[in-house]
This record gives sequence, structure tokens and C-alpha cells, in this order.
Amino acid sequence: MADNRPCKAELLDWINTVSFVCDDTKLFLDTHPCNTEALEFYEEFKNQRMQALQEYAKYYGPLTLDTMCTPADRWKWIDTPWPWQEGGC
Repeated sequence: MADNRPCKAELLDWINTVSFVCDDTKLFLDTHPCNTEALEFYEEFKNQRMQALQEYAKYYGPLTLDTMCTPADRWKWIDTPWPWQEGGC
């Protein structure tokens, strides 16, 4: 049976990318709160970030409290190495 898991390192890279985009866009929105194009852009990348975090949690455990699948997942991240402990981060 083939392993259909996404590459952990690539998924972490994508999470970092979309997280940066969200943070940077929020800074822009601090000074341009009525810019509808920026608001739509932010919503799009916020959704992509959440999807990536949920996919990561599905295969490798939650990175954030808001991506726990069940209350039992609350401390699941202590069972595996932290992303920066594996090198490449």
C-alpha cells in the first residue's frame, strides 16, 4: 500500500509561506483597513494556511491548538520531534 502522505518538509515550508503572507497582509491592513482587495487576499491565504495546518495535523500531529482533531490530540505534539528538531527548519 502506497503512502499518500504529503512531504513533511514541503508542507512545513508551505505553512511558513502562507503564514508570512497572512502576517504581512495583516500589517498592510492595519493602515488600509478598507482595502477590499487586500481583505480578499488575506481571506484567501488565511484559508490556505488553515487547510495546510489541518493537513499537517492529520498526518504529523497538530502544530497549533486550533488544529487539534479531538480533545485527545491536545498533547499529541509531545509524542514526536518538534519540526526544528529534525533539521531543515
